[in-house]
Amino acid sequence: MSKRIIILGATGSIGLNAIDVVRSHPQQFKVVALAALKSKAQCEVLAREFGAKAYAGEEAALRAVEENEADICLVATVGVSGLRPTVAAIAKGMDVALATKEVLVMAGELVTSLARRRGVRLLPVDSEHSAIFQCLQGCKEGVGAVEKFILTASGGPFLDAPDDLASVTVADALNHPRWKMGPKVSIDSATMMNKGFEIIEARWLFDIPAERIEVVVHPESIVHSLVTFVDGATLAQLSIPDMRIAIQYALSWPERLSVNRQSLDLAAIGALGFRAPDEKRFPCLRLAKEAASRGGCAAAVAAAADEWAVASFISGKIGFTDIARAVESALASAPEMACDSVEAVMEANDWTWKFLSR
Repeated sequence: MSKRIIILGATGSIGLNAIDVVRSHPQQFKVVALAALKSKAQCEVLAREFGAKAYAGEEAALRAVEENEADICLVATVGVSGLRPTVAAIAKGMDVALATKEVLVMAGELVTSLARRRGVRLLPVDSEHSAIFQCLQGCKEGVGAVEKFILTASGGPFLDAPDDLASVTVADALNHPRWKMGPKVSIDSATMMNKGFEIIEARWLFDIPAERIEVVVHPESIVHSLVTFVDGATLAQLSIPDMRIAIQYALSWPERLSVNRQSLDLAAIGALGFRAPDEKRFPCLRLAKEAASRGGCAAAVAAAADEWAVASFISGKIGFTDIARAVESALASAPEMACDSVEAVMEANDWTWKFLSR
C-alpha cells in the first residue's frame, strides 16, 4: 500500500526534490495535495501530473492540510509560515517530514509535545538530522546511550574568503559550493545561522540538551553528522551531497528504497577535512546558541529576526554583516515571553518584525 503524501512548499528546492523522489517510486507514494505560496501555475502542472489537489497563496499550506487526509505531510515552506500547517497535520494524526527549520526553532517544545500526545512521528529532512536519525536506528537505548551529537557544516561560500564580509553581494551569498538550495537557507548557510538553528532543532527532535550538540566544519559535505555514544564509539552517516537521500528516507521510513543515482566513491574523493567553526567570523552561530540557552521565546525572536534580516539583505536594504547585527539587537531588546502556544510564537514573531522595521 502506498503512502499518501501532502507536500507543502511543492515548488521550492525541497519540494521539487521530493517530487523527484515520488516519480522514482510511483508504487510507494501517492501525492494527494500540493501547496505553493506563489508559483500557482507550476503547482497546478504538478498537481495534474499526480492527480492531486493544488493550493496556492498565503493560506495554501494550511488549507492543503485541513482539506485532505494523508499518512505523511512534508513541510518545506519558508520561515514561520510552516508552523500552523505543522500543528494542523499533527492534530489530524499525520506524520510530519520536517524540512522547515523555523518550526522547531521557534516552537520546538510545543510541536514535540503535541506530536507525543497525538502519537505521530516527526521525521527529519535536513541532511544533518537525517544522519543522526539514521545513526540511532538499531540503538535500543536511543539517546540514553548518546554522549553527544556532532553536526557537520560545509562552511558555506565564505569559509576561506577574506575577513571583511561587509561588501558581500546577494549573488555571492547564494553561491553555495556544495548544495543547491532556496535563497533563505542558502544565505543562512553563508552566515552559519542555519547551523545554529540545527542545534536547536536537534535539541527538540532527539530530546537532548543543546550543550551536548557540537558543530564541526566539513567542507566536502560527505559526512552529514556523527553520533558519539557513551562507550566511546562514534557512528557517522556518509553520502554524496544530494537532498533526495534524506527526503526519501523521511518519506519511506522505516524502509529503505533503492535508487538509480550516484553512490559514494571515497577513493575518488581522496580525503575528508574537518575544522572548528570560527564564531567571530560567523557570529550568527554564537547568537543561535545564546538564544537556545536563554529559553522562552528567545529562539523564536532569533528566527524571526533572521527571517527579517535575510529578506532585507536580499532586497538590498541592509548589508550581509548587518544580518547578525539585526539578530543581536532583537535578542538584546526582546521582552521575556513564554512560547507555549502558536499564538505566543506568532506574537514573538510579530514583535520582532515590528522592532526591526521601526
